[in-house]
Amino acid sequence: MELIRGLPNLHERLRGCVVTIGTYDGIHLGHQALLRRLNDHGTRLSAPTVLLTFEPTPREYLKPQAPPARLTSWRERWRVLGHMSQTAVHLDYVLLLRFGEGLRTLSGEEFAQFLAKDLGARAVVVGHDFRFGCHGEATAPMLEGAGERLGFSVDVVPPVLLDGERVSSSGVRDALAQGKFGLAERRLGRPYSMRGRVVHGKQLGRDLGFPTANLRIERRRAPLAGIFAVRVHGVASTPLPGVASLGTRPTVAGVHTLLEAHLFDFSGDLYGREIEVEFVAKLRDEEYFPTLDALVEQIYRDAAEARRILDA
Repeated sequence: MELIRGLPNLHERLRGCVVTIGTYDGIHLGHQALLRRLNDHGTRLSAPTVLLTFEPTPREYLKPQAPPARLTSWRERWRVLGHMSQTAVHLDYVLLLRFGEGLRTLSGEEFAQFLAKDLGARAVVVGHDFRFGCHGEATAPMLEGAGERLGFSVDVVPPVLLDGERVSSSGVRDALAQGKFGLAERRLGRPYSMRGRVVHGKQLGRDLGFPTANLRIERRRAPLAGIFAVRVHGVASTPLPGVASLGTRPTVAGVHTLLEAHLFDFSGDLYGREIEVEFVAKLRDEEYFPTLDALVEQIYRDAAEARRILDA
């Protein structure tokens, strides 16, 4: 799987490709169905497979003051896609375009012309609710008509249903916000996690007797917040149990969202290490405590509850 950043880096190897287009936030079961269909067309036509995606996401660009929650950062999307390309579906290229005014104002016809002329697309795979371009002009039916004129086929994939409900990124966000991690896992096809590199903090947790691995959140807004029982991957050969806080830390007048994970019965230097925090259960919402002593008492209770849940 090869990453291509921006249109200037397009090359002839992509011509004659089959392509799917979208944000692919979370890469849930619905997205995976699109990628499998893309893989089928690539095999049938002996054509390179391409995922065309965007950063920032269109919704983040259109609502900069109140962006929607992101399930996955760009790095997390890349890693999930890479794993899938090795185990489930074959993806040759990811074409990453910076979303801005040029893409926002692109008409549906201009977008179809880009697919036909710049990519030489032979087949385009989209979801039933696909919309792109100025005022959402580029819809699945519009692309089907344009494809007949411009020489590419359009495969519109129906929604994936789970327990009678359509699987979507917003549905995964809702499940996470409600602490329904089992439901989120079923919709994603994997446990929900966040990945990042451990950075230096103020070492307040160490001073309080609960040293933490601190991860900056590589997204404008996280889909969940609070205190959680977690498993941490990337430290030992097996995931390590722990308790984590995701939020702004109001007791210590924090401003930026930070993920802090305390690993049970672990001592070692994790600075600079890339780790993955898997969310298992929500313990409570984040709250303000009048004193650090009160905070420490609650941390002990949280840790005991997290141990109980993870042991079970």
